[in-house]
Amino acid sequence: MKLFLDTGDVDEVRRAAELGVIDGVTTNPTLIAKAGKGFRETVLAICAACPGGAISAEVVATDYDTMLKEALEIASWHDQIVVKVPLIEPGVRLVSTLSERGIRTNVTLVFSVSQALLAAKAGATYISNFVGRVDDVSGDGMEAVAATVEMVESYGFESEVLVASVRHPQHVVQAMAARAHVATMPYSVIAQLFKHPLTDIGLHRFLDDWNKAGLSIFSTVTA
Repeated sequence: MKLFLDTGDVDEVRRAAELGVIDGVTTNPTLIAKAGKGFRETVLAICAACPGGAISAEVVATDYDTMLKEALEIASWHDQIVVKVPLIEPGVRLVSTLSERGIRTNVTLVFSVSQALLAAKAGATYISNFVGRVDDVSGDGMEAVAATVEMVESYGFESEVLVASVRHPQHVVQAMAARAHVATMPYSVIAQLFKHPLTDIGLHRFLDDWNKAGLSIFSTVTA
């Protein structure tokens, strides 16, 4: 499963990229606004900080003609960019157009398998199924993820199912169990994936034993 970072913070992208496990970055208008810098400037900085990664940047218009103009502009900035499009009627039409032109897309704000079907048929590169927001209203966001994975694989669509609105490590584990292709998450969740109390206990014991024995990796023997 691919791991994407969900952020508009370039410093977070640099830190995550240094780990060597990040395959891309997703942004949205809210995250870009929080970054406090220009849209194009921020997106290009993210591309530079995550070389070769898929970088999702979202259109903000809601009518087809303006969405198309925005999408073509955004796609022209860098070959790493994936145009992010909301699951609305003009958005699905836009995805079909961009797909025909060979431009990658990420369809966002998908909450049901029926919505995902429309995105897949339009040729979406990524289908962003939101889980946390569904959980917030007492639903099970992973049900739609699992159904979407099954739908994509059963009918041979090329779209990848991307689990979005990830709130905690358990969502990542559940995404793997559902055989999702991608999960995108805040840096705080990536940091939590490292954590396990037995790892901390084991490392502490190893280092205590090593230090008590007075050992060193580097030789202190002189000729």
